[in-house]
Amino acid sequence: MILEVCCGSAEDVLIAAQAGADRVELNSALFLGGLTPSIGAMTVARQVSIPIMAMVRPREGGFCYSEMEFAAMLADARALLAAGADGIVFGCLHPDGRVDKARCAAMLEVIGEKESVFSRAIDVVPDWREALDVLIELGVTRVLTSGQASSAPAGADTIRAMEEYAAGRIQILPGCGVKPDNAAALLAATGCHQLHGSFKTSRTDISATHNPAVSFSGGVCPPEEQVPVTDAAAVRAALRALGK
Repeated sequence: MILEVCCGSAEDVLIAAQAGADRVELNSALFLGGLTPSIGAMTVARQVSIPIMAMVRPREGGFCYSEMEFAAMLADARALLAAGADGIVFGCLHPDGRVDKARCAAMLEVIGEKESVFSRAIDVVPDWREALDVLIELGVTRVLTSGQASSAPAGADTIRAMEEYAAGRIQILPGCGVKPDNAAALLAATGCHQLHGSFKTSRTDISATHNPAVSFSGGVCPPEEQVPVTDAAAVRAALRALGK
């Protein structure tokens, strides 16, 4: 059983590794669903010995990218791998929501022998079986999914169906809404052998709160002083719940 922790910073990676995580996924902007981390974050995070998967997602929103955005994705992937990433997480779709095979193939060429993970873009495709067929044909290592539901526990039946359909040809990684108190049940319900969760708590940074007229966040966001960080206790609790 592998527990992967979704991290929003190099500090998160260190906390997760010290707490006993088996693998991490390094992102930035988790509130937006996870975006490409900086090369500095990847370089600093590389002090840990566990595998680091690096997200390559240039913006929030969908997964159908402009030519410029996709060129930046390829450049980011090369740079992150050079900085020590053990694999790349990405997702490319056509406007109709189907997997963009050509762009996935281009990304896989950059990734080479390292691990490749198709992101939760799989959760918005119109036909997940067709999508898995494409990804299997391309040789993608793993798919991160909530089972096309609001959370992995809610999509457990579909995740089990994905695991059975994959039949060992591609790894299925349940993620979204994974917590210490549902981790073991989710593994049992899905038949999978790995989980992905963020296990967040928060710390306080009041430096941006002294002028109420200024906000650096758009839309409905957590309070400015709330900074999401990995909760080592939650990671340990999840590992205990899973018998690790």
